[in-house]
Amino acid sequence: MKTRRTPALLACAAVTALLLTGCGAGDSSGGEASDGAARRSDAFPAPSAPRTDEGGRTAAPDHLSTFALDVDTASYGYARRTLADGALPDPSTIRPEEFVNSFRQDYERPDGDGFSVTVDGARTGAGDWSLVRVGLATRSATEESERPPAALTFVIDVSGSMGEPGRLDLARHSLGTMTDRLRDDDSVAVVTFSDKAETVLPMTRLGGHRGRVHDAVDSLEPTDSTNLGAGVETGYATAVDGLREGATNRVVLVSDALANTGDTDADAILERIGTARREHGITLFGVGVGSDYGDALMERLADKGDGHTTYVSTEQDAREVFCAELPRNIELTARDAKAQVAFDPETVADFRLVGYDDRAVADDDFRDDRVDGGEVGPGHTVTALYAVRTRPGAQGPLATATVRWLDPDTRTPHETSGRLATGALHDGLADAPVRFQVTATAAYFADVLRRAETPLPAAPSLAELSERAHALADRTEDEDVRELAAAIDQAARAGSADGGDEPAPASG
Repeated sequence: MKTRRTPALLACAAVTALLLTGCGAGDSSGGEASDGAARRSDAFPAPSAPRTDEGGRTAAPDHLSTFALDVDTASYGYARRTLADGALPDPSTIRPEEFVNSFRQDYERPDGDGFSVTVDGARTGAGDWSLVRVGLATRSATEESERPPAALTFVIDVSGSMGEPGRLDLARHSLGTMTDRLRDDDSVAVVTFSDKAETVLPMTRLGGHRGRVHDAVDSLEPTDSTNLGAGVETGYATAVDGLREGATNRVVLVSDALANTGDTDADAILERIGTARREHGITLFGVGVGSDYGDALMERLADKGDGHTTYVSTEQDAREVFCAELPRNIELTARDAKAQVAFDPETVADFRLVGYDDRAVADDDFRDDRVDGGEVGPGHTVTALYAVRTRPGAQGPLATATVRWLDPDTRTPHETSGRLATGALHDGLADAPVRFQVTATAAYFADVLRRAETPLPAAPSLAELSERAHALADRTEDEDVRELAAAIDQAARAGSADGGDEPAPASG
């Protein structure tokens, strides 16, 4: 993804031209544009804090929020691992969107490729602040037999640090299990790296050759230092050599990302394999392991590699990732997907997006299809949560959310939108749908852990948050929500052990 540049200020004339009138409450049907025409999906500009120009004059407000879609969950997984070990995670590793996207949602799904858009919200009781949820969903995952074949190049870290229990041993077990579950027409290559990289197994069809893959996986043993750059470069070269037309070609990096030899900069590493990414459409799926984990490097690699990351610390996590999540991610339904949310300046006084700091896109680049977005497959949901302050007594249209993506094969652009009016806001968080409440709980928890300078409105204490999470776990009977409640309890204990009741202030 390209670095965000400062958006151009919207002129007052443009603001007037883009105002949306007559928007219905909660309409998520949207429209679709398949020709990439520069229409604005009935969007209206949206406000943020007032700005001044060099002369001190008040500048036109920015009414738009634009970001690349992200289905990463590694930040939440690594935080849970750290909390389970009795410590608080480093605030710099907390990405709230990855907490929110770690939980199942109940959004309506589209019939074909592309997205559905759901926009809903609830008042918080703190002044005129509400939480607004933008939910995007792709179609349900196809049956295993219906997806395209896969050509997967596994790039496995065999450096000395991978000898810790729960790292290379977990990878070996998981890859062996996954090998038995992939189809005969799928292909697998294996690359290892420590101080140097080696192609242990070139791209090999599984039909009749599973034993060769098992032998390659079973032979993995930890050795020396971590030259992650060499591993990624050799992995992509191996993927290009084994490129299969009509298949999903993907590099799967399994590492603790503690690079200490050779190139250790994500931009430099990805620059060397840029042609493989751009010309051949080879995407990167990063799987993080280990109690010491290079979260920032892995996340940058995935963002720049048109892919996403996850984190595993237990056999259950690994089974989910390698035997369920990875097969689901073999197929793509959207490339370079971006979302733009427009807030009505007549009803909205202020807003802020929770997370997505590293996925920000300049507002003017929303319809520039040369600017990278996110890659999304079937069965995925993407959630963005906003804190929104409405104007006192304001009624009418509140927000329009538009998602734009490219067809993964033809690269034809498409768009669809969903809308929300003030009248559709729930009176309180307790009145909102249960999955909305789970989303808010995960976001509040991330906000506490990252020690946000401006906490979310009506932020509860950790004790209150724990009570909510346990109640939601009972209502949903969802094991993931129960694990969230346990993580909140662990954070409270870790905060007390550090000499305070909580790891960060949590008042709104």
